[in-house]
Amino acid sequence: MLDKLSANQRLIVAVVLSVIFFVAYTAIFPPVAKEVAQDAKINKAQSSGETKLSSDSVDVETGHVISQKDKVADIESKNTILTVKNKDFILKMDTLGRISSKELLEEKFRGADDKHAQIIPPTGAKPLYVRFLDDKLNAEASSTPYTSSVEEVTVDGEAQKVRLTQQLSTLKVTKDITFYADGHYDIVVSLSEDKRYFVYVGKRPQVNETEQMMTAKGALVYTDDKQLAIIEDGDVEGRKTFTGVELVASFDQYTTSMMYGFSKDTNVMIDRDNDDNPVAYFDALQTMKFHGYVGPKTFKTLNAIDPVLTNVIEYGWFTFASQPLFLVLSWLHGIFGNWGWAIIGLTALIRMILYPLTYKGMMSMQKMKDLAPKLKELKEKYKKDPQRLNAATMDMYKKNGANPLGGCLPMLMQIPVFYAIYRLLLNSVELQGASWLLWVDDLSRMDPYYIMPLLMGASMFLQQRMTPTNFTDPMQEKIMKYLPVIFTFFFVTFPSGLVLYWFVNNLFSIAQQFIVNQQFKNMKDAEIALAKSSGKKND
Repeated sequence: MLDKLSANQRLIVAVVLSVIFFVAYTAIFPPVAKEVAQDAKINKAQSSGETKLSSDSVDVETGHVISQKDKVADIESKNTILTVKNKDFILKMDTLGRISSKELLEEKFRGADDKHAQIIPPTGAKPLYVRFLDDKLNAEASSTPYTSSVEEVTVDGEAQKVRLTQQLSTLKVTKDITFYADGHYDIVVSLSEDKRYFVYVGKRPQVNETEQMMTAKGALVYTDDKQLAIIEDGDVEGRKTFTGVELVASFDQYTTSMMYGFSKDTNVMIDRDNDDNPVAYFDALQTMKFHGYVGPKTFKTLNAIDPVLTNVIEYGWFTFASQPLFLVLSWLHGIFGNWGWAIIGLTALIRMILYPLTYKGMMSMQKMKDLAPKLKELKEKYKKDPQRLNAATMDMYKKNGANPLGGCLPMLMQIPVFYAIYRLLLNSVELQGASWLLWVDDLSRMDPYYIMPLLMGASMFLQQRMTPTNFTDPMQEKIMKYLPVIFTFFFVTFPSGLVLYWFVNNLFSIAQQFIVNQQFKNMKDAEIALAKSSGKKND
């Protein structure tokens, strides 16, 4: 059937099939992390006599019914007992021993209201909140303030240790925390007696609430078998429990609150709040040692703390391609000192790697255009004999070294590369507030003046004019004609960094197409000259 289609029809079919493949693959093979079977948990609880199961609201993992308010840990913020200062942030802890706020002081995190970004939302679960299994004990803990060994520390240099203490009627809770300048902390939570309790990771940050395509927000769990489970806002159907966890995080596009470094047999739970958004917490021991981080998802910082933390930078199922591309982009940034020029350098490298394929594709399109009149003659000659037409067409392709699908290859190669670049640029906090030239002062945001999308559209139009075509269907020709306009409107809301990549990519295509066109013209001129020379000799 394919051999009856024109080259351009084959191109359209190939592009559509490739997109369907990527979408279908994601749907069929989503990432799955190790999850404890809830039925097994229920059976275990029943056999041990830990709990009575109710028909509607039994908390299987904790062994008792939890009120919705306790699940969400939505307790009103108390007074600040500790302030941790750094040149890049100000962190505060309240009388419930929670991280109640963290303000990012870097200019690129300043919002539209001219205020510094606040990572911890004012309502909902907060990092390091401790909830006890015993209702009475939990009620007392929720109304008894912690005390701090100091009121304020500065961590611009050496790490600083602080002790928070909560004295209950029958129990003493101690939190020994060491704060570091890079934003992470070490913590030991210890109880004077063994009581069952849970530590909260905190509600996801709400620093960047601008909706962008394919950005994930919610909670994630990374396990020791290299599986990543992502539970996005609005998608929580019920409680899930994970073991073998190396990292659990609440995150938005650029920032995160996460905890890591606990024992592999720790039960990590993802529950839901009133809006069906995820709330993460874990089952803790009498003495619980672990680590945490609250801050931007900066690759260099996270990798220096612990390479496993870089898994919180969510590239989706294209991580295998996006992450290496980011490492190359970061290396180029070290050379150029500017993320815009680094993107241009990355585009150049990709074009160099793909050059042999794109060159063959462009030459194939030139040959197909050159053969178009002869193919038309064949269609007229064998219009009543499809089999002979097929055989004659394939023979002509073979003799002239033309491949009807050759022109599809460069475009097909661009689809996964473009998607990987899109995921990379969309989720790299390094680009936030990063300027390039003149009016482009934030590569993570759309061009406010629409100059870059217009330049991209113009370059696409020029490239299209230079590319040889042999349309036989007027409708196809009209569609291809309007593609630059469609793409321009499509790219208007894209981050400037992504538009810059596609614009520069078009410029490379234009330059390469010009070279190929000239080489093909020279080759044809040489063939004509050779034919004339042979004719004169024969005379």
